[in-house]
Amino acid sequence: MPIGVIVNSCAVLFGGVIGAALGDKVPERLRISLPLTSGVASMSMGIISMGKIKTMPAVILAIIIGTVIGELIKLESRIAAVAGYSKKYMEKLFLKNKTEIATTVDKKKKEIKPEDFMQQFVAIVILFCASGTGIFGALNEGMTGDHSILFTKSILDLFTSAIFATSLGFFVSAICIPQIVVLMILFFSASVILPFTTPTMIADFTACGGIIMFATGFRISNIKNFPIANMLPALVLVMPISHLWTTLVH
Repeated sequence: MPIGVIVNSCAVLFGGVIGAALGDKVPERLRISLPLTSGVASMSMGIISMGKIKTMPAVILAIIIGTVIGELIKLESRIAAVAGYSKKYMEKLFLKNKTEIATTVDKKKKEIKPEDFMQQFVAIVILFCASGTGIFGALNEGMTGDHSILFTKSILDLFTSAIFATSLGFFVSAICIPQIVVLMILFFSASVILPFTTPTMIADFTACGGIIMFATGFRISNIKNFPIANMLPALVLVMPISHLWTTLVH
């Protein structure tokens, strides 16, 4: 039962509704501090997961090769393009006038420019649907039945979606639809993969996900804009590389 996946998507839905309803009533200092706190929490989750590593060379190799592949195929740009395409359809649902985005960003009622809106919207689609924490959490739940990563992510996403929705409105809530589709596919795919894994492979997979979660924390906090989506192929490579390393080297 994909309990973690369902809870995570509900958190984005309700967080978006609450944030859109509150709007500019949320203090500016809270909009700044909460993403920073969420970033630190993501880093902490990553550190805990990295501690489970069994074959460090295999994990590092997977991260490097995976990132190279992601950069070469421009994975993050492709995800952003899909997000931008879906945004056009969401406009039809939520906006009566598609030429004007009447959302408030501060107490002076400044409007978000369409290009700025697009950048923010694409960023949160990647954050909620294709972040390292979400993908790793769904796969981990499918393999081990452990909901803890997605439950923790749900707490972060509840507040993060609310903060984004104060400026972007109900668009944020709609992101729960593609999110649950993506995470469900990953969850059920994991059950197919599980019979071919070993405890060492799962441990290294967890550590690889931890590295991506750690990098995600930097991005959420606006410290460093790591290309998180381009690192995701590492999650596909880490278990085969771990198995080969254990078989051939040890």
